[in-house]
Amino acid sequence: MVPSPSPDSFRARLLRGDILAGSFLKTPTLHGAEILGMLGFDFLIVDEEHSPFDRQSTDAALFAARATGAAGLVRVQSAQPHHLLSVLDCGAAGVLVPHVASAALARQVAAACRYKGGRRGYSGSIRAAGYGGGKMWDYIEAADAAATVVAQIEDPEALDEIDAIAATEGIDALFIGRGDLTAAMGAPTNDAPQIRDAVDRIAAAAKRAGKPVMVFVGGMKEAEWLRGVGATAFVYSSDQGLMKQAAARALADLRSLGAA
Repeated sequence: MVPSPSPDSFRARLLRGDILAGSFLKTPTLHGAEILGMLGFDFLIVDEEHSPFDRQSTDAALFAARATGAAGLVRVQSAQPHHLLSVLDCGAAGVLVPHVASAALARQVAAACRYKGGRRGYSGSIRAAGYGGGKMWDYIEAADAAATVVAQIEDPEALDEIDAIAATEGIDALFIGRGDLTAAMGAPTNDAPQIRDAVDRIAAAAKRAGKPVMVFVGGMKEAEWLRGVGATAFVYSSDQGLMKQAAARALADLRSLGAA
């Protein structure tokens, strides 16, 4: 049986501007998703673009996130329709699509992620459809209402079309990709003046279109800055980053015993 979308679903909470806490999953196991989900993170993003996830390990991580009540999203390898379809069929709450640099690509992405008015391929036997047995159109209604489509803005050329991208029907939110913007623009840091200007332009376009903004942050100073420009969904570090931070602190504590 396919559950109906809840007013407390990830997409509903994102669209109404709730403050949401998430993290990236970089290690292709289900344990990171389970641990962070158990801690209470609102959402987790499986990073297929920059981590060694395949379809099987993505499926396992999404299953673990679902078991804890955390929304499992996937940063897909590319905007190709088959990459979007595979993770939505696995039950992803949404997709984070890298390098959406034009309104034309934004429209293609939106169409690939929804059935009605779109081009998403149908199967009734997948996890997202309750493994069969339900009514086709009930599932389609529920799937279209629940799928969250986030366009990652990380290319300088995207800034020239940012209003059109933001206004694209079926694009639910914009993710500001400061890392790639910094590299592409040759900026010294990801909060240099030209990056701050790009952030402001993206956030302003999202506000004009009535779309929420998602961001990656490495700490609270960045989170406070980006909250100030309108971001409401924050991706804090990753499973690997959090493990490294905690391990570094533990190691420093233990090393201090020898210095006493």
